[in-house]
Amino acid sequence: MTAQPSALETVLRRDRTVVIAALVAVIVAAWAYILLGAGMGMTAFEMTPRLGTSPHEGMALGSDAAGDAAGSGMMAAMAPMAWTPGYAVLIFFMWWIMMVAMMLPSASPMILLFARFNRSQREKGAPYVPTGVFALGYLLVWAAFSQVAVAAQWGLERSGLLSSMMASTSVTLGAMLLIAAGLYQLSPLKYACLKHCRSPLFFISHHWRPGEWGALRMGLEHGAFCTGCCWFLMALLFYGGVMNLFWIIGLALLVLLEKLAPAGHWVGWVVGLGLVAWGTALLLLAA
Repeated sequence: MTAQPSALETVLRRDRTVVIAALVAVIVAAWAYILLGAGMGMTAFEMTPRLGTSPHEGMALGSDAAGDAAGSGMMAAMAPMAWTPGYAVLIFFMWWIMMVAMMLPSASPMILLFARFNRSQREKGAPYVPTGVFALGYLLVWAAFSQVAVAAQWGLERSGLLSSMMASTSVTLGAMLLIAAGLYQLSPLKYACLKHCRSPLFFISHHWRPGEWGALRMGLEHGAFCTGCCWFLMALLFYGGVMNLFWIIGLALLVLLEKLAPAGHWVGWVVGLGLVAWGTALLLLAA
């Protein structure tokens, strides 16, 4: 008589489905949180300037007509906030959950490969390690990045270089961000980090470590590579607007193309050249 599989064995056989379902749930929840405004008192749609306007011009759109109640409400909702500990925590979660929404889709192939390789190790008698441990390590790195982003946002707001709509108020700052991000796109460090992000199998074969602590360390390492690959692109949100959906979605799609498209490396190069040209044009026009 054949022994019935245990509940754990049943889950392990279906782990790919479980991991995919968990990834979809987390990604959808993260995007929903961002679209609803991330606790800012307005939805992301309301904080996104209309097409054809610069981020700082978008601040005045709601008050073009005298007595526009909607515009007045929008400006009141986005009045500068005092940086209390509670507000800093809110901004941290805004950044972190935004990074989850933008980065987790492109990290999904790596997470799924880890789950598959982990299952093969389990079949050889190795201890069971939840795939979530690897994913946690990955997301912890983006949590650390989000802390840096919060500090940068605080400093930029204190210096008057960031508007209440969380976009650059300085043409020079915006131009320098564009140029710096473009140059980083063309740098050897960017390419080295992107290589690990584009090849999950290469990463697994060179960085595999057994056990839960090994999985957590692998997640931290992969997160470090992805952060090294994309951190300057994320910094462009300070130019376009931290809650500007055009920039959020555009950067998320760019990251997906860089990591998953066959010619992703060349996409990054073209974008890098375009960013340098864009920033240079802004400086020339401002001179």
